[in-house]
Amino acid sequence: MPGKPRKRSPLKLPEKPYIALGLEGSANKLGAGVVKHSPDGSTTVLSNVRHTYITPPGEGFLPRDTAQHHRQWAMSVIKDSLQKAGISLHEIDCICYTKGPGMGAPLTSVALVARTLSLLYHKPLVGVNHCVGHIEMGRQITGAQNPVVLYVSGGNTQVIAYSQQCYRIFGETLDIAVGNCLDRFARVINLPNDPSPGYNIEQEAKKGKRLLPLPYTTKGMDVSLSGILTSTEAYTLDKRFRPDCLAAEGEDVITPQDLCFSLQETVFAMLVEITERAMAHIGSKEVLIVGGVGCNERLQEMMGVMAGERGGQVFATDERFCIDNGIMIAQAGLLSYRMGFQTPITKSTCTQRFRTDEVRVAWRA
Repeated sequence: MPGKPRKRSPLKLPEKPYIALGLEGSANKLGAGVVKHSPDGSTTVLSNVRHTYITPPGEGFLPRDTAQHHRQWAMSVIKDSLQKAGISLHEIDCICYTKGPGMGAPLTSVALVARTLSLLYHKPLVGVNHCVGHIEMGRQITGAQNPVVLYVSGGNTQVIAYSQQCYRIFGETLDIAVGNCLDRFARVINLPNDPSPGYNIEQEAKKGKRLLPLPYTTKGMDVSLSGILTSTEAYTLDKRFRPDCLAAEGEDVITPQDLCFSLQETVFAMLVEITERAMAHIGSKEVLIVGGVGCNERLQEMMGVMAGERGGQVFATDERFCIDNGIMIAQAGLLSYRMGFQTPITKSTCTQRFRTDEVRVAWRA
């Protein structure tokens, strides 16, 4: 049987180059990026600058302190981004900012900066969904055509597929996000927050030698992660636990590295399972991993084994684009802007709960 005719994209080639400035600050990373869409259909990343608010080991980041960090570094990061792009704000076609989801105070701080620049330089504003930004940047960088998207970050865990101008959520976490689960356990065992708790968990997991039993909680297409976090924390109170990893020969001990390894293996297996279900449902052979946890090489490896068994492949980006950044906001915002979308100043607000499936993806067929 002949294949279905491919639908033509409603996004037409631009008649002139379009340039957008993207501002991201939904959590502890403040980012500014500049992207250019050329008349030949190509997309160029002109700059991608980021500054991270890092707290001491054992501590998380509070909304008020994170917002203060963003206000303090905003102009420096934006100036650096424009200098690296070799342009001025006068040459920008639109200013894109993260509308949500995220932490309220940091979101509001960055939106205020975007609003101010919009008024000062008479540039249109475009509010962007943070999750859609991750997806569009991942598609652009990897070239994935119609993948099942696994979106894993500190605040979100979703399995997503595109249909009829909407990124539809097939499954998600029922409680905490996978990044939040890893970060919180990193604080329990006092791992540093530099460069990130999740990265340090990944490095410690590579030294683990023992897979400990933990709750495996998939519920249809959804997962639950709060129970596995509690169970992993409980092992730190076990009399066999050795935070210093010291033990006599042959002694039955549990090390922090064993716990990191066990937590990663169990959680990632759950994510691979629900992603495979989504692939079977829509008949896709592509998986795109986006979000900060998407940098994890073990997650990419496990997903690759599953996809390979199905005759498919995995797409992922490095930390420049996986971790929250301004360029992904610029990319998604410029696609919206080219379809005629703008955010009036009177509606340039933020919302902490802005679901991926609430956005009309007008630029895709």
